[in-house]
Amino acid sequence: MKPVYINSAVCISAQDTLNAEFFHTMEAEMTSVMLNAIAPNYKEFIPPAQIRRMSKTVKMSAVAAQKALIQAGVEMPDAIIVGTGMGCEEDSEKFLKNVIENNEEFLTPTHFIQSTHNTVAGQIALATSCHAYNFTYVNPGSSLEMSLLDAKLQIEHDEANNILVGATDEKAVRTMELYQLNGTIKKEEDLPADVLNSASEGVVWGEGSAFFVVSSEKSESTYAQLGAVTFINTLEESEVSDFICGFLSRNNLNPSDLDAVLLGFSGDLKSDRYYNTAQGIFKDADQLYYKHLSGEFNTSGGFAFFMANQILKRKEVPEVMKINKELSKDSIRHILIYNHLHGEDHSLILLRKA
Repeated sequence: MKPVYINSAVCISAQDTLNAEFFHTMEAEMTSVMLNAIAPNYKEFIPPAQIRRMSKTVKMSAVAAQKALIQAGVEMPDAIIVGTGMGCEEDSEKFLKNVIENNEEFLTPTHFIQSTHNTVAGQIALATSCHAYNFTYVNPGSSLEMSLLDAKLQIEHDEANNILVGATDEKAVRTMELYQLNGTIKKEEDLPADVLNSASEGVVWGEGSAFFVVSSEKSESTYAQLGAVTFINTLEESEVSDFICGFLSRNNLNPSDLDAVLLGFSGDLKSDRYYNTAQGIFKDADQLYYKHLSGEFNTSGGFAFFMANQILKRKEVPEVMKINKELSKDSIRHILIYNHLHGEDHSLILLRKA
């Protein structure tokens, strides 16, 4: 099968991931139930007149996409594929608020136009004058994985050489209020949030935007090779082992062949049990977690994918991500990411050292 390389990886998150020195300065935030992405100086990347009309997720994505293309040395991608769970939440809320306040009359279309989920991919295409394949995947917890699989298939079938793939989601005030009411987000009294040893349900919610250039050819900036991607909507806890081992077997690997595993522990007592089961499969691998750094959100897998690329590039693992600190691999060649959202949309992503 034709190899698929990852030639750039850029992320805006609750950590200062645009800073070259972020790898050793990341810190977990355990005193808040919601994490804000660290925004860059948007004026350095986007004309001020456009910034005012952009929602947070569009701005984050515009910057991350621009930097990913520059990092990969690609002026014009052959395709733009974006995954998002909630799309442009802020503009959606503004539009619905106007509908209510104006009794469904005299509505300006701006917020409605900008609230659609494919706004991000469309804005990137406009900024780059890209008229090629442009697609947005919308799914609660596996939008990134669908986007990566689409890109992988296109490259393997010689339909494209350089594809910009992104994952993005933002927080919006009213949606966060609803998440707190239905117990999706932890209560303040459950803080500080110990993600690995949580005794309460709910998660710490976050936001972020991650973009990657996947390619049919290696370059000087190549981090890793995308080995395989799979996902399933529902899974019983007893089926986790078969799900993971079957995936590895199809890719000619055993659990012992993996050097590191990123597990999506979110601090939710109810759904983290899947990861507890997975831990037993990978006793000989570096077990890592990441949502104490990024927060949980629909496309938090983008942060995990970014970190996996960074680990392969830098050939080391940040201490703040380690679960089994007593184990340390001399070299890292295979990394597996296992993630789900609230016990649904289970996904596996395999990366190899390029």
